[in-house]
Amino acid sequence: MLEPKQSAPDDEDGEQAALDLLASGTLEIEGRLVDASNATLYCTITTPGTGRPPRMGGPGGSGGTGSPSQGGSGGMGPPGRKSRGGLGGIVPPDNTACVYKPIAGERPLWDFPMGTLAGREVAAYVVSRAAGWDVVPPTVMRDGPFGPGMCQLWIDHDTDIDLIALSRRTDHAGLRDMAVFDAVVNNADRKIGHLLPVADGHLYGCDHGVCFAEDYKLRTVLWQWRGKTLPRRSLEALRRLNAQLNDGGMEAELSSLLSAEEIAATKIRVETLLKHRVHPYPPSDWPAVPWPPV
Repeated sequence: MLEPKQSAPDDEDGEQAALDLLASGTLEIEGRLVDASNATLYCTITTPGTGRPPRMGGPGGSGGTGSPSQGGSGGMGPPGRKSRGGLGGIVPPDNTACVYKPIAGERPLWDFPMGTLAGREVAAYVVSRAAGWDVVPPTVMRDGPFGPGMCQLWIDHDTDIDLIALSRRTDHAGLRDMAVFDAVVNNADRKIGHLLPVADGHLYGCDHGVCFAEDYKLRTVLWQWRGKTLPRRSLEALRRLNAQLNDGGMEAELSSLLSAEEIAATKIRVETLLKHRVHPYPPSDWPAVPWPPV
């Protein structure tokens, strides 16, 4: 299995710098991503009092998330911007970008409580980071021009990569990590357009607002490993996550983002994966693939 290169910073300082900027930086709305089903605003973000964003993550700046599909974190990137990768990519210091999704702009869903999608996006980042998957870009809950919402670093994905071909691969370790991550968070909407490969080989994902339901709702384009034995790297990540879910600290962090029942269901999913050591099968009473899949 091919190992992906790393694009996120190797040290905690780079990740923390991104989180600090997202939490306390000054947001300036540049536009709205009109294809999104919920209010999804493309913003620039600057360090308070400076008017300029800092450099982060190795040689240079940062991005946020891009998805050309539904209520997601972005698209192909704003006109004129080159794809420069994730946190480890080089982004001009006057052009740090993020996505801001205010809770007030969420549309009602029949199967998720109103006003909870932003919290689920942040919870997805918490889980991804705890397990060491790093498939979700840095994401925080914060106040903004339209009230509280989630704020996520923009990731300029590599537009030279065929996303449909990528989604069908069986030899991409990062893609398989994402499939396991989706099983843990019970992702009900993993579309091809939510895959964000960056130039150095790392793979991010976006649009995690419909995750963490108590009932089994896994709906994804990544079923190529169904019933297959989980690789060792996945089991190690699940053990890390399981330990943190049961030490109290992570549960306290998630408690402000998810219900107690949703946290308990997440623990059960992790324990089930560790017990059976196989990728899950599609649900029998729920559409297995989101529509449209792209």
